Amino acid sequence: MKPSSMGVNRLILGDNLEILKSMENDCIDLIYLDPPFFSNRNYEVIWGDSGEIRSFQDRWAGGIGHYIDWLKERVIEMHRVLKLTGSLFLHCDWHANAYIRVHILDRVFGEKNFRNEIIWKRTSAGKPIYNNLPKNADSIFWYSKSNKYTFIRQTAILNEEDIATFTLDDNDGRGKYNTQPIINPDIRPNLQYTYITKEGKKYVSPKNGWRFNEHRMRELEADNRLYFTDKTIREKYYLSERAEKGKQLSNVWEDIQNVQGSAKLGYPTQKPEALLERIIKCASNEGDVILDPFVGGGTTIAIADKLERQWIGIDQSPMAVKVTEFRLQKQTDLFTAPYTLQLHKYDYDTLRYKDAFEFENWIVQQFGGTGNVKQRGDFGLDGKTGDNTPIQVKRSDNIGRNVVDNFLSAVQRYDKSLFAKNVKANNPVGYIIAFSFGKGAIEEVARLKNENNTIVKLVRVEEIVPIAVKPVIGLHITELEKDDRGNRKIEFFAHGQSPAGIEFYSWDFAYNKDKGFKPSVIIDKEGKQILTLKTGTHFIAVKVVDNEGLENTEIIQLKINGGVKEVKD
Repeated sequence: MKPSSMGVNRLILGDNLEILKSMENDCIDLIYLDPPFFSNRNYEVIWGDSGEIRSFQDRWAGGIGHYIDWLKERVIEMHRVLKLTGSLFLHCDWHANAYIRVHILDRVFGEKNFRNEIIWKRTSAGKPIYNNLPKNADSIFWYSKSNKYTFIRQTAILNEEDIATFTLDDNDGRGKYNTQPIINPDIRPNLQYTYITKEGKKYVSPKNGWRFNEHRMRELEADNRLYFTDKTIREKYYLSERAEKGKQLSNVWEDIQNVQGSAKLGYPTQKPEALLERIIKCASNEGDVILDPFVGGGTTIAIADKLERQWIGIDQSPMAVKVTEFRLQKQTDLFTAPYTLQLHKYDYDTLRYKDAFEFENWIVQQFGGTGNVKQRGDFGLDGKTGDNTPIQVKRSDNIGRNVVDNFLSAVQRYDKSLFAKNVKANNPVGYIIAFSFGKGAIEEVARLKNENNTIVKLVRVEEIVPIAVKPVIGLHITELEKDDRGNRKIEFFAHGQSPAGIEFYSWDFAYNKDKGFKPSVIIDKEGKQILTLKTGTHFIAVKVVDNEGLENTEIIQLKINGGVKEVKD
């Protein structure tokens, strides 16, 4: 079951509470959320755009009680959309972790569905802190919706301390080993037996029973993999085997470093890809649907896409959504699944000139209908409403009377009984969606209603989705210096304008039309870059993104040939 009619592989700009409410029950396999921490107010505003600030103000209208209420109503919806076999991982820090667990997660999911608390050591101790200990770890609470959940065991690489514990050696060529108990984690009466060794020594089972049945114990003893103490039996495990397979991962994660250096996107709370890769691999399978309702820097979505999961990402911030989109573009190849971007407003040019069939299906869905996937035997109709009333889409402006005439004929042939039923009930017999309608179409619709009691509804695209004008961008270059090998150091300066205000710029220094925009620099708040370019032809592309999430692109061809520099738009 898909997450309502919105589908999957969808990046959505909006309030996650409202979007969650529109999703069906039991449709998500795994949720990871990294909500804004209940911490310093200035630190919490990261992108600084209007969407994030509105959300920030909502959270800080009151104290910790208000913050918990704000988060709880969202977690309730997340619990609803999770499948019975699904899990939720909530990332938080010391400011509110106790409140979140007791007042939200235990109450919404139930204490019995608490699976674990992962402690992620994100930094080292750092500088000395007087009169206290450094707070250098976060909590990640793992809850499942039921006692049946996806769990795939993960391993970690052995470190020097781990290796030092392998001190025993039987000198049989297997190398050093360590031992571990053979105690069953649960009470198993059928495994509560007295084991008698080959030498006749008896060992009474632990209270819960042995971990292996007697036949398996015999096999291990024959293979010299049992370690006998005075009171019990332990199992041998060898360094050579553990070094290859890794060690069992515990709930304390110290082997994943915080994001450093060039990997940073300018997002202070950006989480490392290794952290999300471990969580996603641990609690989902390929093809499962991953939801991140607080997209932020986009790490969850980028990793879910790499690991061949389906996904939905939501954020209130246009910048967060666009940064995530550019991260996806950077890693896209021929085998990457397509995705959809859903913004508050849509650029007229993009909608008006996109693929006709793709636009038809998309706008019909936005209208609340179902698109026509057959494209044949459909009388030229492009979709239908929930009660099967026909919809036709025209990806053009100034639609004339002939379109209305042809549509009315198609509607009557499509379903005569439905047509008669709608006429009798004074309901629309069909809908025509277009960017604008000419005088002839408007007059004909009025005549049909007045003279024939037949209602054909004309719907402009902007009545379904808000349309805005994309930002304007200009690109200027200045040569700063040159060397005797013909290399040139060049400053690029992009300048964008938009009524909504400019959010940021993104650059592709090796733009290829066939491969599409793959950013070399994802976030540039100033629009300035300096490059040293070798002799040859270079294609440079820059995108500007405004506060509505709309974008525009400027591409230049720059030819450097010794002392000659040629620029072509």
